[in-house]
Amino acid sequence: MQSFVQVPDKTERIVYAAAMNSCFEIDISNSQRSLKVDMAELRRTLQIALQMEQVASAVLSISIVDNATIHRLNREHLQHDYPTDVISFPLEISSPDEYEDEDEDQDADVDEASSDETQNAVDVSRESALGELPEPEFTDDALRAAGCAIEGEIIASAEMARELAAAGRWTPLAELKLYLVHGMLHICGYDDQSPEEQQKMRARERAIMSQLGLTVVYPGESHAADLSQQQQQQQQQSRSTNGSCGRTDA
Repeated sequence: MQSFVQVPDKTERIVYAAAMNSCFEIDISNSQRSLKVDMAELRRTLQIALQMEQVASAVLSISIVDNATIHRLNREHLQHDYPTDVISFPLEISSPDEYEDEDEDQDADVDEASSDETQNAVDVSRESALGELPEPEFTDDALRAAGCAIEGEIIASAEMARELAAAGRWTPLAELKLYLVHGMLHICGYDDQSPEEQQKMRARERAIMSQLGLTVVYPGESHAADLSQQQQQQQQQSRSTNGSCGRTDA
């Protein structure tokens, strides 16, 4: 996978198989020091989000960075000269028919015994240390990547999460989780460039965060009005468009 961020050598990586015979490969790197992050919780967040979106398989590269790094990436790739909360780069999304045909061609050349040995080495069951996952839902026809294989990269600023956590009256880690969910939804094909699309995307964010036991509060809603002027300015500056995923868009 092409990477837009130089990943440190000590990249934590997990590959696991979940329900529906799906396989999610998640690479996480953490290069910032402003916030202590729980890597297991970040993995679990994406694990649940992907399953709730009924994604069949995913390859995701996650980079947790500081404001200076995301500012540079925002300027270089999106021509926005300010730090933001999260940027995503959708690299590929394949329909079930597309990747099933590809898998059939590949399976013909793969030794079955070797494949089984590899799978046993990397698979982590749903009853692992990450905890029991919710069963996937099959009732929402609006899920953009249901049954699809997706690939993409998410860059999120933990420093921004620490600064803006007060906006949701929750912890910086919860704010960071929202950034990852937001970025993942963009990779799944959601957009927030129109009021209608933003409403749909936020509905999915609320559903996923609710499954995590968290309630999202966006700018302009209920106690968001209690924010200081400085916090409001920070939120306004973190707005992002054209492929990035600033969840503070209002």
